Amino acid sequence: MTSTSRPLDRADRSGVLHPDNLRRYAATIHDAHASVAAVVDHFWTVAWHLPDGERIQQHVVTDPAVTLTVEAGNVPAELVVTGVHRRTWVREIAGWGSAFAIRLRPAGLAVVSDLTPDAIADRTLAVVPALDARLHTLMRAVADEPDVASRIARATALIRTLVAERPLTARQRLANDAVAALMRGEPLPPEPSARSVQRALRETIGQGPAWVRRWVRLQEVVRQFAVDGEAGAAGIAARLGYVDQSHLVNDFRAAVGMTPGEYLRSLAVSSSPAGSPADGRSSTTPA
Repeated sequence: MTSTSRPLDRADRSGVLHPDNLRRYAATIHDAHASVAAVVDHFWTVAWHLPDGERIQQHVVTDPAVTLTVEAGNVPAELVVTGVHRRTWVREIAGWGSAFAIRLRPAGLAVVSDLTPDAIADRTLAVVPALDARLHTLMRAVADEPDVASRIARATALIRTLVAERPLTARQRLANDAVAALMRGEPLPPEPSARSVQRALRETIGQGPAWVRRWVRLQEVVRQFAVDGEAGAAGIAARLGYVDQSHLVNDFRAAVGMTPGEYLRSLAVSSSPAGSPADGRSSTTPA
């Protein structure tokens, strides 16, 4: 079984606030096999080896999704689950390390684990048997594989088995369809009531459709600033359907913790050899 792969770059809607760093991490996205596509959106991998004393505070407007990671090197834990975050997610990168990630679709969490979205919301947790035995068994088996290709194959085979044990419900499939439509900027799937979609999303990712729509638009704001910052907040606000520039500014500041102007200035100096960790750039400290 082979998986199509490609590098992530600044033109992708990755949510990474300083996307030039993606090249330093060898960030790569790997497609999920059709047999598990209702559970896994995609796999991704990163690897880094920074000079002694250098640290990068990486800020990300993450996808509205749960992510499982197998990590090595200078990392908080070997097996990690990251829930849906309502503000930018921040990760310090230092030394050397790598991560193999499984980005779940909304239906995925209930298939591969016994955790609820609320239990991991805004959190990044080490996966140990006491937290979730079902999830730990899956991730331990994936971690034991020696390379990316074998990890993808092992994860795919195990997740197929888990789906057979816990077939997707109609509500979980609705949540998948709703998030996919919102990510594409399309209308929500036709349903008897908006409450059906609301309930489906709340049960699978812990957030409703209005939040998902807002968050996806913020990801696109980040992408457009990175590739077309000269358009400015006013131009991007008009392009993306904000009521006015102040609406974009307030929304961006609430999620990211800085104004678009401050963000653009940080992009302009992100390639500098030294900078403040608070703005997502690399900094050099005494070894």
